[in-house]
Amino acid sequence: MDKFSYIGTSDVNAIEQLYVQYQKDNGSVDKTWQDFFKGFEFAQTNYDTSGGGIPENVAKEFKVIGLIQGYRQRGHLFTKTNPVRQRRTYEPNLALENFGLSEKDLETVFQAGNEIGIGNAKLKDIIAHLEQTYCQSIGAEYLYMREPKVVKWLQERMEKSKNTASFSAAEKKTILKKLTQAVVFENYLHTKFVGQKRFSLEGGESVIPAINALMEHGANIGIEDYVIGMAHRGRLNVLTNIMNKTYKDVFTEFEGRPSEDSLFDGDVKYHMGYSSNQISDGGKKTHMSLTPNPSHLETVDPIVTGIARAKIDNLHNGDNSKVCPVLIHGDAAIAGQGIVYEVLQMSQLDGYKTGGTVHFVVNNQVGFTTNFLDARSSTYCTDVAKVVLSPVFHVNGDDVEALCFISKLAMDFRQTFHRDVFIDVLCYRKYGHNEGDEPRFTQPILYKAIASHPNPKDIYVKKLAAENSELANEAKAIETAFKAELDTNLDEAKKTEKAKITSFLEGNWKGLKMASSKDFESSPNTQVDKKLFLDIAKQITELPKDKKFFNKIQKLFDDRKAMIANNNYDWAMGELMAYATLMKEGHDVRFSGQDVERGTFSHRHAVVKIEDSEEEYTPLNNIGANGTLDIYNSHLSEYGVLGFEYGYAMAAPNALTIWEAQFGDFFNGAQIIIDQYLTSAEYKWRRMNGLVMLLPHGYEGQGPEHSSARMERFLQACAENNIQIVNTTTPAQQFHVLRRQLKRDFRKPLVCFTPKKLLRYPSCVSTLEDFTNKSFQEVLDDTADAKKVTRVAFCSGKIYYDLIERREMEKANDIAFIRLEQLYPFPQKQVDEILAKYNKAKDFLFIQEEPENMGPWRFVDQQLRKLNLTYAGRHEAASPATGFGKRHAIENEEIMQSVFSKVLVK
Repeated sequence: MDKFSYIGTSDVNAIEQLYVQYQKDNGSVDKTWQDFFKGFEFAQTNYDTSGGGIPENVAKEFKVIGLIQGYRQRGHLFTKTNPVRQRRTYEPNLALENFGLSEKDLETVFQAGNEIGIGNAKLKDIIAHLEQTYCQSIGAEYLYMREPKVVKWLQERMEKSKNTASFSAAEKKTILKKLTQAVVFENYLHTKFVGQKRFSLEGGESVIPAINALMEHGANIGIEDYVIGMAHRGRLNVLTNIMNKTYKDVFTEFEGRPSEDSLFDGDVKYHMGYSSNQISDGGKKTHMSLTPNPSHLETVDPIVTGIARAKIDNLHNGDNSKVCPVLIHGDAAIAGQGIVYEVLQMSQLDGYKTGGTVHFVVNNQVGFTTNFLDARSSTYCTDVAKVVLSPVFHVNGDDVEALCFISKLAMDFRQTFHRDVFIDVLCYRKYGHNEGDEPRFTQPILYKAIASHPNPKDIYVKKLAAENSELANEAKAIETAFKAELDTNLDEAKKTEKAKITSFLEGNWKGLKMASSKDFESSPNTQVDKKLFLDIAKQITELPKDKKFFNKIQKLFDDRKAMIANNNYDWAMGELMAYATLMKEGHDVRFSGQDVERGTFSHRHAVVKIEDSEEEYTPLNNIGANGTLDIYNSHLSEYGVLGFEYGYAMAAPNALTIWEAQFGDFFNGAQIIIDQYLTSAEYKWRRMNGLVMLLPHGYEGQGPEHSSARMERFLQACAENNIQIVNTTTPAQQFHVLRRQLKRDFRKPLVCFTPKKLLRYPSCVSTLEDFTNKSFQEVLDDTADAKKVTRVAFCSGKIYYDLIERREMEKANDIAFIRLEQLYPFPQKQVDEILAKYNKAKDFLFIQEEPENMGPWRFVDQQLRKLNLTYAGRHEAASPATGFGKRHAIENEEIMQSVFSKVLVK
């Protein structure tokens, strides 16, 4: 750490004591202090330290050092960063007296000036330098960072420039043009589309030239791909003035024109995504994508970082200096939404790092109606940044040059240290939460000040005029020309009959299509060549001879090898073979979640540790495949990690991307991702996604929290073939359904309810022929003699094994059990084909282990109404399962008795 980083702002005793110690024995202090004391050319070189003291002029040098450190540590509390409010007061302040100095010292020359790069200097000049650097339009928080080189880099960059922009005339013209576009565009929408919601950026328009400066500078130093996420406020401005979506297309949406695609349900214009290829002012090619988002603030954050990581991995050979995520937050949201913390905790983890996200905060100093004092306990809305030791720059939104300056500095920091960086833009919201809302109901004083406050463009033009810049005279012409451009686009929009929908089936998505109902009538061929299957199976069950493994690991792999000889593959082998065969075919597999490397139930062991070592071995990455397995144990998060993997799958359609819950019911910690993205994104935003969710599910007496993966919630969300839901019962079925994800020419999310008991159940095995001669079967028929069957029972999942064992015990040959392996899209065709053979059946049942108001029962009953199904299962319940083992066993027995009794209750 910098040698002054932990010295208090008023107490310099520590420095004095170190100096005395140095005078006695220079080798007794740290090397950095030796260099510092040696470099100080004090007026006197020999001091009498026998009494333990030091001369006054030396002591004052140290007090000035304390003052410098005070500005570095606390200067951000005393800035001129709030355009419409007086800042809160903080004590102690930066008064000279607090550092043992006085006005009498102002004309004294101190060599402490060398510490800030200005050489020997008068105290008044040192203070002026520090005031300009740390207490004007920019406040900087960074001394909590623990790496000395990072602190030093920031100090040198800020103190050398005094945190003050020095733009050329051409750069200022770009800033003026972008600021004019931002201000005039908002005003134009306000006057032409009166009463329509647009979530205006007015009051924070300086963000547009700042983002432009960030991206232009980033392009010049290596960025080729920007992935942007933001909420609704200012989104239309970003779409048009950063991403170059045409004004005509935006105006067409305001006109309410229907979509070109009748199957596209659509969303409001300030939630839509967009992408574009652009050439920077410096001639560099860049791709920009704005991720679609719901109204749920900050939900887009993990999606953006997941997309960025996919691009880094698949398009840029792992080079994170080529891709930059940019997140634009609101002040209330960044302080209030826990997902921000989850995503930040991922930012330096191997499985999720992206080389650093640049965060802009459009700090309106108010939520919907909530005052900032009621919106957080922390000093700043950005204090969460300190968790991962990211620097924060607080900037006055009325000072557009300061904001552009810091944006470029932030990009340099990101590219140098590959860490997140935050820019807190203190501004205001001219209207209410939306343009029809009345903010004076709740913030009368604030909005009285805002009503008379000039916009950032007028403030900048006034500044240019004060500098005698010719640009001040050009400002009106720039505005007039831009208004004319908007008028032309509006005229064209009024003549347009259909709103334009941009196809996303380009780039990585080429060769894929939007699915139709016919595509779900049967599954594609997912068989694997027999010789290839056996070769791979042998490879993934071998451990290297030159490494020593834990005895239990060695036995586990020996047991897997025996499965090949015995021709009975368990669940783990079926699952791992799905990944390995896809990898052999050139597909990458990405897999993350809590404890997924081993598996919650210790079945997978995709990554194994060398004994007495942290060295790891991944068998699937040693089979000579063209694809790779990237499998990561995640931190303890569902919301953030599921969102990240959804984003990854959005940008990597040819990879198999998987998220597994530790226990199935834990998915509800990520319910927002499921509701707002997984089940609805294709119909709101025309964005397909092939993410796989593995949700352990099954009633085995483990209590309310570890039994149900809430299948009913997913089934309730099913419509328009939006997702696929399976509850497979054999290793081969799981093998085929996972392979099916990449064998179809479209992508849909796949929700797999996976077993726990069946992972090692002796009868839950598959043969070689099941993998090499078959494909996924949406419905599995029984082997019972159809001529003897008078009752047909449908079921799904693990309960099938309980039923066939009980049938054998009861010697009941009148009942057949049909397994619904796929619940959605519902396989009606396959069900009808199987039912045709049971022509003597008179009674039809549906059996489940879940309570009646949960599980698939009500969904299946709706699909098979014509059969007048009888229900067999647990009674309705508020809690998914009992926590008492004996009660669980009694309930299971009641289900069996209801099925195998001769009298069925309708």
